[in-house]
Amino acid sequence: MWIFAMFDLPVETKDDRRAATKFRHFLLDQGFEMSQFSIYARFCNGKEQVETYLRRIENNLPPRGDIHVITITDRQYENIVRFSSQSRRAPKKTPGQLALF
Repeated sequence: MWIFAMFDLPVETKDDRRAATKFRHFLLDQGFEMSQFSIYARFCNGKEQVETYLRRIENNLPPRGDIHVITITDRQYENIVRFSSQSRRAPKKTPGQLALF
């Protein structure tokens, strides 16, 4: 499964910008990768892992702004059509399992 965190955070004040940056860095530290500026994605091995990341996101919400989290299956992710600089790009592949030695 894939989990997408999409957000619209205010950046009007210094504190807002600091909170938005802190949240983006939190997502990166959790293994999310930036798909677009306010959309971050991460591959999960199942619903239990998705729930773990949902709890972590909930525990690190910035004080203001909107955050939406959606999940899609690996099969749905494979069907994403991606365009970049007016060219159609090949879809990204599901990452292989991480092997730690």
